[in-house]
Amino acid sequence: MASSTTFAVVGGGLAGAKAAESLRDNDFDGEIVLFADEKHPPYERPPLSKDYLAGAKSLAEFTVHDSDWYRDNRVDLRLGTRVTSLDAAAHTAGLGDGTSVTYDKLLLATGSAARRPPIPGSGAEGVHYLRTYDDAVELNSVLTEGSSLAVVGAGWIGLEVAAAARQRGVDVTVVEAAKQPLALALGESVGEVFANLHRERGVDLRLQAQVDEIETTNGAATGLRLRDGSTIAADAVLVAVGAKPNVELAEAAGLAMGDGGVLTDASLRTSDPDVYAVGDIAAAEHPLFHTRIRTEHWANALKQPAVAVAGMLGRPGEYAELPYFFTDQYDLGMEYAGHAPGFERVVFRGDVEGREFVAFWLDGEDRVLAGMNVNVWDVLDDVKALIRSRVPVDVDALADPGSPLADLVGRAG
Repeated sequence: MASSTTFAVVGGGLAGAKAAESLRDNDFDGEIVLFADEKHPPYERPPLSKDYLAGAKSLAEFTVHDSDWYRDNRVDLRLGTRVTSLDAAAHTAGLGDGTSVTYDKLLLATGSAARRPPIPGSGAEGVHYLRTYDDAVELNSVLTEGSSLAVVGAGWIGLEVAAAARQRGVDVTVVEAAKQPLALALGESVGEVFANLHRERGVDLRLQAQVDEIETTNGAATGLRLRDGSTIAADAVLVAVGAKPNVELAEAAGLAMGDGGVLTDASLRTSDPDVYAVGDIAAAEHPLFHTRIRTEHWANALKQPAVAVAGMLGRPGEYAELPYFFTDQYDLGMEYAGHAPGFERVVFRGDVEGREFVAFWLDGEDRVLAGMNVNVWDVLDDVKALIRSRVPVDVDALADPGSPLADLVGRAG
């Protein structure tokens, strides 16, 4: 493509960095402008609630590329620069300083922001949210041995932070409105595994509990007041009730919206043929499930950009990867693959109490929609093959650790 061509990437996270990398890997010789809100070069976000808080990794170790890479690859990385408007008809991106950049193709990789529920006291000093490295630095500074932390929300971020805090000798209370942790993502039977895990490690887990207020003294958080009138004293509060996709720019530009994000086809192209979207904001047609899927997973940020770049370069491509995520909490490591919002039942294989098992989410026809391996490794490819087969399986054999999963794939149907 002509060197006078300009491709703009809006979003300075993993997806933005991988898009720039993929453009150069595919011999794009034009200008690349990468806009990043933060002052740090693009980095991966999962370590913020895992390795960084555990003291196992520094920012440099999960930064995608150092500054030299952007210079050497002629990527115009604009740190601390927010794109405030997008004129798709004029092919211009407006910046906060009043200037604009003209583009030929544009990729939206704007990610998500931490949800901020309207809880009284949520803006007080000592109330933390975790989305950026700077957020993690602030949270890290208060997780000192003997201190106390109250966590609002027992989702992935809340539980991962709770695990890191407990391992650092912090007293942790987690408050969750649902019957079990992760109930929306995994269902109650699997959520119970995580509830038991955290309680065994000393977390005070309050389920089916509502937070009415973050209590404060002199403008600083001192704990929580619950709807039942009880209170939880804490030196710091983490609000971890999910993420909100940053779709405001796309919406204002008139791109088609739906399913909580920016609508794209399987090639990740939006309703504007010169604008693509990836990562947390992309509600993409999935060729296997025949529905739109929008997930806030690291794997999408890692792998979707290469598909979008192919489309931007006029080449065919579709994103057919199964949704995937992972977590590490205490001595529990797990991987999840698939998409199971309408599952009928969960089948366990292995030792659930000992937390060495595989769980499968099945539909009403006994087809595997998703699978999760917990402290059981080298099975992910077989789990994915079962999901992709899209045919009923022998449920008894699925639950039997003596029946190799690879054989079940061959016998599916």
